[in-house]
This record gives sequence, C-alpha cells and structure tokens, in this order.
Amino acid sequence: MFGETNLGSLRRGRIRYFPVVPGRLEFAALLREELLREKPAVVAVELPVTLEEVYQRAISRLPELSVITYEDEGQDSTVYLPVEVTDPFTEALRTAEEIGAATVFLDPDIGERPHVDDHYPHPYAVERLGLEKYIESYRVTPQPRSQELAVHAEGLAWKLQGVDPEATVLGVVSLNLLDPLLEAMERPQTQPMRKARRRGVQVLNPHPECLAEVLTEMPFLQAVYEARRTGEVPAAVPEVETRQVHGFSVVAPPAEDPKVAAVTRASQEPLDRQKLHFRLFSETERQYRKNTGDEVAHWQRRLWARYTRNLALVSRELLAGLYELTVAGRSIVDDNFGWEMWEMAGAYPAQKIETDLMTVKVSGDQMWLNTRLIRLRRRVPRTKGRGRPLGLKGRKKERFPGEWQKKWTGQGICSYPPEDLVIENYGVFLKKKGKSILSEERSHSEPFTTSLLDGIDLRETLRNWHQKKIYVHQNQRVSGDVGAVVIIFDEDRDNRYRYCLTWLGEHQNESDMAFYATDPFDNIVGPGIGRAEYGGLLLSLPSQRMMDVWTDFDYSFAESKPEKLLLAALDYTLERLVVYVASKPPRSMFQSIAGRLGRKIVYIPIGQLSPVALKKLRVMHVLDGHDKRAEAKDYVW
Repeated sequence: MFGETNLGSLRRGRIRYFPVVPGRLEFAALLREELLREKPAVVAVELPVTLEEVYQRAISRLPELSVITYEDEGQDSTVYLPVEVTDPFTEALRTAEEIGAATVFLDPDIGERPHVDDHYPHPYAVERLGLEKYIESYRVTPQPRSQELAVHAEGLAWKLQGVDPEATVLGVVSLNLLDPLLEAMERPQTQPMRKARRRGVQVLNPHPECLAEVLTEMPFLQAVYEARRTGEVPAAVPEVETRQVHGFSVVAPPAEDPKVAAVTRASQEPLDRQKLHFRLFSETERQYRKNTGDEVAHWQRRLWARYTRNLALVSRELLAGLYELTVAGRSIVDDNFGWEMWEMAGAYPAQKIETDLMTVKVSGDQMWLNTRLIRLRRRVPRTKGRGRPLGLKGRKKERFPGEWQKKWTGQGICSYPPEDLVIENYGVFLKKKGKSILSEERSHSEPFTTSLLDGIDLRETLRNWHQKKIYVHQNQRVSGDVGAVVIIFDEDRDNRYRYCLTWLGEHQNESDMAFYATDPFDNIVGPGIGRAEYGGLLLSLPSQRMMDVWTDFDYSFAESKPEKLLLAALDYTLERLVVYVASKPPRSMFQSIAGRLGRKIVYIPIGQLSPVALKKLRVMHVLDGHDKRAEAKDYVW
C-alpha cells in the first residue's frame, strides 16, 4: 500500500526497531503490514507498564474507542489517554494478538515523561517518500538531548534487554526516541530504583459527539481504516415500513445512516489521506444537498481544494487538518456546509453511547490539546432575543437510525406556518413588482412644455443636454391587479421533483397552492417533520377554490410541470394579470391562451431576484398533523 518497508538498517541482532509517529494512520498501516509479513515472537511497545492492564481492557473493546484516565503525579489534574485504532501502538497490540506474539510494555513509568520535541514531518510524506527515506530525513538533523531523556531511554532499554534472549523481537518506539534508545542499548542497563505506581486509573467510554475534538486523527479516517482493516462495515438497516399518507399506502425505504454509508463508500478506495479528504468533501456535499437542497458548484470544489492547500502551507504541513477543512468549507460554501463537514468528519459508526463503561464527554481543553475555536452560524445572528449567547445551536438527532420516520402516523399532513408567511409575503412582493414592470414598459419621456407630468427625467435630460431642453416622464397606469403568481425554480427535466400536491389555504388570507417538490418523506428532520425543496409553485387568491391541479384533465396537453402550473394560474385567477417567474419565458402559445381568457402574463426573469431570498423561500417542511406545529421550531433550521 505504501511501498515495501526496508528496516535492515534498524536491525540489531535479534531485535528490529520500527520507529513510528504516534497516532498516525500511515504508520499504523505500515506496522500492521510489517507484523503480518515477519510475524515476530515478541512485540515490544513504548507504553507504560502501569497501564498494561487497562490498556488490554481498552484493546478488547475495539473497534469501540476508549479513554484511559489517571491522576497526574504531583499535579492536581487528570491525564487523558485516548486509545485509537490508527495509533501504531494500539495496532501493534491488536496485530500481535492475531499472530500469537507476546507483548511487552517497555516504559517502566518511573516518573514524568521527558518533554521531547514531537513535531514530525507530515505523515503523508511516507506515502510519497517511503518509510525508510522518511526516517532517514528525520534522523539527519540531531535532536536536542537532556539528562531526563537519557534516563527515560535507559529505562526503555532495560525492559527491552530483559526480553526472551532467544526470541525475535520487533520494538515499536516513537521516532523521536529512536536514537537515544539505540545508544542506551549499547550498554547493559540496571533496573530503575524508583517504584512505579499510578492512582485513579480507569477506562472510560468517550461520547460519539466528542470524538472529532479529542482524537489525533479525525474519526472519519479512523472508521475508514477500521473498515479496511477488518473488511467489515457496521451497518444498521431497519425493516421496510408501510404507512398511510393522505389516503395512500406508502412503502417507506429503509432509513440509511448517512455516516455508515459514507464510511462504506470511502472504505472501497485506497487508504490515501489526500483522496480520503476529497471523499470527505463529496460525502459532505451529498448530505448538504439532502438537507438544504442546495448544490455545490464546480468552482467551489476547486476553490476549496486550493484554500485547504494554502491553509496547510500556512501551518507548515503537507495536508490540512480537520480544523482547516472545516474553515475552508464554511468560507467557500456557507456555515451549513461547514457544520455538515464537521459532523461527517466525526463519523465513527462503531462508537456507542450505552456500554458497560461510563460514558463521558471530553473536550480538547480537558486534554490540554492545542485547540482552536470555530463558530458556525446556521441562522442569521440577532442582537436581541439570543437564547444561547455563546453561539452555535446544535441540531437534535435521532437516538437510532429511522426513529423519526417510524413516528409518521399518516393521519394528515400540513405546512409550517412561519414558512407560509414567508411565501405569502414574497407573493405580495412579486405582485407589486409585476405591476411596476408593466408600468415602466408603458412610461415615456417628452420635452417639457406646460406640465411636469410625473417629474423630471434626469437621465433623458442629460442625454439631450446639447438641445438645451428639459425632459419629463409620464407613467402609464396599469389597469387590473395580479391574481396569481407562479415561481419556477427548476423546470424538472430529470423528474427529480416527484412530490406533486395541491394545498388549500386555511383562511381567507392564505393562498391556495399547487407545487412540485422533492419527497419530504425521504429527508426526515424530526418526529413527524419532513424537509423538502420546491421545484415550482403556484399561489392563487382567494382561497378554497382550487381543485387538484395535477390530475385535472384540462391541463393534459401541458408538456411540463411549469406549464401545468401556468395553465392553472390562468384558469383560477380572478384578476387580469398573472406573474410568471422563471429562468426563461413561457412559450408563445401561452400568451395566446392568456389573451383568449382575457388575461396577461407578466414575465420576471428569476435572475433579477435576490438569490438569498429565493434560497430561503425554496425550503419547505411537511408536518404530520397540526399537533407537530408546536415543536417544529426545535427541528426546523
């Protein structure tokens, strides 16, 4: 996978040394390949002997991750040690058990570990250079030494020298301790006099929501590594469910956990960190499209890749980390995309909340990590009425995949009133804009004679200043009002918007609506709450008059869903004008139909309208009954 490993220069008799960068995926994969190929009798790892028992307990729980905690000697604090699947030391213990090799913990743990520089070249360089050149490049520059480091290396050497003298040994040590250990192994070592002890040692289960913050490698990479290592991907597919929705029996598809599906797809690719970053982006894009209905443009993908590269260069790294990936996603797309990327990067399906151990939420601050703050605002920030002044408001989640989908009763569906108000207000705005467009088309300018008419036309006056005349303009009044509004976001040539429905207004100020949208039952965001995206809609007042547009035989000659909505608008409007908003005007035959009915179509190019307003308008939620309206605000975002 990473090329053949040659550790001949690190062989000392029966002992071969395998230097690693702790916590890094590339070294764990290379170490596993080495162990399976060579099958040594003893595997010695640079881990404290005082933690051997709890470490074995944590190893037995894998692929569920654990955190080992103990009291810091001489300090009023607790040390947190996560046991990760991509840690080479963890991999050494797991693979040693598979091949039947004995394991030895080398660190006698006689005192505080010396502070050794742990800044290594980026581990992705192993993919390009190979392990041998990576190690040689690191050892070219001498590392600083100290008395504490020498004592620590002598303790490791004492344990390693006491291993079975006839057994082949593979020593797994940190790269920054390789040279001090090799020097200490040249001399016989004596047993350290100080007695090793640790107080308050225990194994805890980290909560799935805190993994992205406390692990060395992002959980997404660890889940992919574990899936490729075992050849198994954890999945939970609920049974197919049949339910009644407004009079029809609907067979619900199995609820798929997007994180499990993302790990499954990613595990089928090479274990290349850079390629997995692009896979993370594509899986985030998939979930972002499902939750918001928005598409990520090609230029945004290219710019995201360039931005993450620049952020990595600023940090003096080859590839960006999780923080940089999230910042780039938020900056190039929006905050919702940044949130989805953080959530997808935290995907580790094997981790559970309820286990035989105590579950804890651990933060990066508690583990003394070099944490950085990122704020993701998924709503417009307000200076008043902030429920949580610290910023981010989390989304509620299902306890298990398919929980909310099973709560659909199918007794009746309704809309979400705040969204109805937004649509109605925008419909009023389009009606006024349509009349103003007709008025501007009929206005004209003329030289001032006896009346100022509707005011001086400054543009025309300056254009004809050489004539020394003042021009005035006159607006022609438009007779009639706008009775119906049609908004077409997508003509749906690919039949993506299959959810076609006609809703009647609940009161006299609410329009009847016919629309086509994505299926809200495919994107359940709360108990009895489905999220969809409009493809097109029709608003018509007064209410309680519209029949089902989609089954009306009078519109059977329409060639598309937008044309069917436009025919219904001409049919049901009580006023002379109909506003039609789309990317292109309707066919000329519809102007003829409108003329025969005494109507006029006012076309507004959708490009003239605010994309921000249209993006907000396009999202809709379908509720399973009026009783869901009270709690919908906790799930609608």
